[in-house]
Amino acid sequence: MGIPMDDIHAPTVASGPTSAPGRNGRDVSSLSLNELFEEKTRLEAELKALSSVLDSHGVTMSTTLTTFDGYPRDDLDIAQIRTTRARIIRLRNDYKDVMTQVEKGVHAHFAQLQQQNATCPTPAATAPATDLPPITTPAIEEATSSQAGIIETPFAKINSVVEGSPAAQAGIKAGDRIRSFGHINWMNHENLTKVAEVVQRNEGNVVLVKLVRQNESGEARDLSLRLVPQRNWGGRGLLGCHLVLV
Repeated sequence: MGIPMDDIHAPTVASGPTSAPGRNGRDVSSLSLNELFEEKTRLEAELKALSSVLDSHGVTMSTTLTTFDGYPRDDLDIAQIRTTRARIIRLRNDYKDVMTQVEKGVHAHFAQLQQQNATCPTPAATAPATDLPPITTPAIEEATSSQAGIIETPFAKINSVVEGSPAAQAGIKAGDRIRSFGHINWMNHENLTKVAEVVQRNEGNVVLVKLVRQNESGEARDLSLRLVPQRNWGGRGLLGCHLVLV
């Protein structure tokens, strides 16, 4: 359900943005929550920029870089694409590490607040202790809503949609790129097998689908749609659409 990624080599050519000096290999477990959120934002920005590098070449992470007979394609900057892909893979791993620490930090922060309030339930105790890391309210809300550590990179594309199907009724269109399908995203879709599991488990229930859609002028916009997998709609399957990896 997709083309395997080419072997990655890392020639010494520019491939777009690079991390801030000294950040690679840093032990993120030593960072405060606010520093973790800053690192998260930085990684997201760099991943977005690197994704734009691939877009400028008209390729994705899985586009084949060789001809049918095994020769490098002469219409692509193979060196830059491979370097960019390698960088994206490393940054995705860094991002997972950062978000794992964010989740731990947020849980620890609230646990400490609850313990403090339980032992000293006074108005003064409701304020954060001075030894707690300073965390802004938006940062806490962001961590609470995205504890799984998701950067919503599209991982699948809608290849076709059957008229009158559950997918069509939800407003999904051919060409849409899926950012998340329920709790499934680019880090855990496992070649789309987990998407199929979510569909099977949620027959008759609402599944939130986040996607990106391009208009005729090439402008992209984010959408959140409510999809209800169901049978007996007049066609095959529970969705009535075909997904492929991007």
